[in-house]
Amino acid sequence: MPQPGKVYLIPTVLSADALFTLPAYITTTIQELKIFFVENERTARRFMKALDRTIDIDSLQLHLMNENQAPDLSLARKLLQEGRSIGVISEAGCPAIADPGQLIVQVAHSVGATVIPLVGPNSMLLALMASGMNGQNFRFLGYLPIKPMERAAAIKELESVSAREKQTQLFIEAPYRNNPIIRDVLANCKDETLFCVAVDLTGPTEHIRTQTVGQWKKQEGVDFHKRPAIFLLYAQ
Repeated sequence: MPQPGKVYLIPTVLSADALFTLPAYITTTIQELKIFFVENERTARRFMKALDRTIDIDSLQLHLMNENQAPDLSLARKLLQEGRSIGVISEAGCPAIADPGQLIVQVAHSVGATVIPLVGPNSMLLALMASGMNGQNFRFLGYLPIKPMERAAAIKELESVSAREKQTQLFIEAPYRNNPIIRDVLANCKDETLFCVAVDLTGPTEHIRTQTVGQWKKQEGVDFHKRPAIFLLYAQ
């Protein structure tokens, strides 16, 4: 029986014009692989072509994994057990964090395959670095509830946990719901609580601002509609 293949976790860019954020070995790794699990086939094709125009995209196997289509774990297991290696590419940033790539990683561990995480941009860590908040004790929660009452309760709980644990709280939202979630934070948190909005990380329109909730309330024209964002909360 052959040695299991390897799973390469391949970071992609956070901003379309930020290829400079990727180390050269990302391109080398992609050139050597023929099988990929990707969140979005069109985005993955464009990303690989941007790295190396000579890549024969049509010769590659691209298997989808996203919120509408779970990855084919039986296929992933079969490929790895045959000794085939797999690349995992997220829609943006590092795979297997807040995306279905983690399921491929679970399969890899179950068959004794080697998992290789590659270095690249991570929006959560970049935002945390730039926020000025506690970088030693933090928690990432992904998406908050969509229903208004449930989301308001979740935000209040985040603030309470942050105050009790001295812990930075990180969360995300679909870009078209950025403005509503900012309004909800300002409506449900104390004025002295710190709130950071980090948008368009690594891009030319990157904007990162940490202020108290009270200061945010006084700021006019806050509009981050449809801009990829990370939100951070810290109760002082």
